[in-house]
Amino acid sequence: MNAEILTPVLDWLDLIGIGIFALTGALVAAREQQTFVTMAFFALVTGVGGGTVRDLLIGAPVFWIGHPWVAAVCLATALLTWFTPTRWWDGKLLDFADGLGLTAYAVIGAAKALSYGVPPIPAILMGVVTGTVGGIIRDMIAGRPSIIMRPELYVTAAALSAALAVVGELIAIQREWVWIGAVTAGYTLRSAAIHWKLSLPAYRDPLVRKE
Repeated sequence: MNAEILTPVLDWLDLIGIGIFALTGALVAAREQQTFVTMAFFALVTGVGGGTVRDLLIGAPVFWIGHPWVAAVCLATALLTWFTPTRWWDGKLLDFADGLGLTAYAVIGAAKALSYGVPPIPAILMGVVTGTVGGIIRDMIAGRPSIIMRPELYVTAAALSAALAVVGELIAIQREWVWIGAVTAGYTLRSAAIHWKLSLPAYRDPLVRKE
């Protein structure tokens, strides 16, 4: 199976997704009033972080090193952010766009892992890594609470999309339909979480008495 077909970075939709992630990184630097160099760094790390970690873990060539447009899109996104007010990006629109990128890349990451012979459960985890690690690295560098500590569902949506992609591959459903369904299911869950602030139950120590 050709791994490049499963991660079509030449496709405009993938570049748009990378741009969305890069924008969230650039905005963190912008809101901290950092330099353009810092903004560009945050855009790049957020845009390619998850896919880079995935490729290193599964033994694949790092997807953006040999492709000229991926880094260019991240830098162009930083430039756009530099010349626009941050209030333009306030509100939930960016969260919904990020949710689409999250679930789409979870599917792509899981599919690529399977194509490299990774077993199903680790392949699902590689999908989650692809969709979330860029944001985690961004928040760690910025000294902010990690994105995975958000109260509403985030990683769960990526895991749902990745799991459906893997299950569909295992039972040999037509791949294109599996990917569309997996992205739709995960994005629906993430959108509902944004709109209604849905979250999983938090851990409560049974030995600690409620007051």
